[in-house]
Formats: sequence, C-alpha cells, structure tokens
Amino acid sequence: MGGGGDVVGALATTDLLNRLDTDWVLGGIAWERSPIDPRPGPRSLDEIRGGRPCGSAAVLTEGSTTTLDGVEFSESRMATHLGRPVLLLDITGGPQALAAGLTEAAAELECDAVVLLDVGGDVLAHGQEPGLASPLCDAIVLAAGLFLARSHEVIAAVYGPGCDGELTPDEVLERITALQAAEALLGAWGLTPRACELVEAAAEVVPTEASLNAVRCARGERGSVPMRGGKRTAELTPLGALTFFFDPVAAAKSAVPLATAVSPAASLEQAREALAGMGVETELDLERARARE
Repeated sequence: MGGGGDVVGALATTDLLNRLDTDWVLGGIAWERSPIDPRPGPRSLDEIRGGRPCGSAAVLTEGSTTTLDGVEFSESRMATHLGRPVLLLDITGGPQALAAGLTEAAAELECDAVVLLDVGGDVLAHGQEPGLASPLCDAIVLAAGLFLARSHEVIAAVYGPGCDGELTPDEVLERITALQAAEALLGAWGLTPRACELVEAAAEVVPTEASLNAVRCARGERGSVPMRGGKRTAELTPLGALTFFFDPVAAAKSAVPLATAVSPAASLEQAREALAGMGVETELDLERARARE
C-alpha cells in the first residue's frame, strides 16, 4: 500500500501463496520517496513511461518503466528481478477511481482476490501517533479496498508490525486488538526461511529498510535500530516477523479511521485535505516542504 520499497515486503506473502499452490501477480504504488524521486507526490499514468496499460489506473511493467524525469520505479526493478510482470498503480484519482482501476486490472489478470499489504502497520494509525509519517498513501489504497470489496474478495494485511519506525510495536498491537474487537482479524502468518530469502534477494535490487527489518526480526535480532540516516528508530521484536491479515470492511466500522476519512475524496489533493482536517500531516506535505527548501 505504501509505495517505494513496500513492494519488497509484499513479495514475502508470495511464499505463503506458493505453498497454497495459488498463482499471483505482484503490484505496488507509483510513488517513490524523496531520496529516489525528488518530485513531490505519486505519479499519474500520464507521468509513467513504459509498461502497458492494465485497466484505467495501472500499467503492467516488465522493466525499464520510469517517471518523466527518468527515475525507474521500484516495481519496474522488481519485475526485472523476478522475470515476471508487476502491476504499477496510479492513486492520484482518489479511492473510487483506484477501485475501478483495480477491478479492471483484476479482470484482465484473472485475479480472484486482492491482498492490500502495508509494511509497518501505519495503515492502522488513528492520526495522533508521534511517529506517524506516511498515512496518506495507505489510507487511499485501503479506502479503495472498501469500494473494491463490493464486488471482489479483498484482504488487507500488515507485514512487519513496527518495522518502519512509524507506529511502535505496542501501538500496532493496540490497533490489532481493535481489529479483534471489530471482528475483522482473519489471522497471522510468520515469515518462513524461504520468505526471508525472497525479501533479502529483492532488497538487493529495491533498497528498503522497513521490509528488511522484518527479516531481521525473523532471524532473531532484537532492540532499537536507526533508520532513515538516524532520523527514525525501529524496534525489532518477535512481532515484526509476523503478517496480520484482516477484513477491511469489518475494520471500517471502527479500526481504520484514516481510510474512512479519505473514502469520499475524488483526488489525491482532496484526500490530503481530509487528513489535514483531522490535524494529520502527510508524506505529501513533507515532500512539498522539502521541494520548497
């Protein structure tokens, strides 16, 4: 759900799918963070070069897919690494437009279900958490999942709770408890040695700290580790080696207020304004501030 290196964390779940003899298509969001793409915000389809259209809000990349400025997307590098196409999503039209595009892409790719995966757990944030830094992308994608669930099976997931240094492990556990109270929690899965190997190999191609932190948790590392050049700290715990799966529709009753808040938005900017009205600063605000500086 979060763009950038989150596609590496999403790859881990393919080990579970393979064990269930289930075919899959990997995907991610066309939003690279500032150190990779200095232009603020996610890229629209008009700003994507390469790949072939797949519905109204995505392209399917097999590699060499870039921004107008020539920055290659993480999903493009992942496609080259895997030797198979990866879906690249445009979220700039807001949740309903993204849901419509996902519906079309799922039909074209013959997908029976869609798993929307967040790395770290900030998709479960309420907005007031001190470390929260990137709530907008997750909220839009999960809100799209609420619309998509009217016609498709949609499962939401949190990989590596606390591993992105935004919500703490304790905060994520509180949100998991809220999912249980809403009867939305579907279960959990621990990273296997094979899943760890998949993530580590992909991280050689698509740099990511958060997705790798989950592997470190699975391999037994514990304690505080610096991230983002020391600007953030993540706590490595046994919890970080898990992926929690939940029903987004059941969760919408009480457990995912940010996604609920952006659901009516007809654009990225309207979604940002909805969170601003709650007093929540987003990654788009931060990127715009950096660009002005």
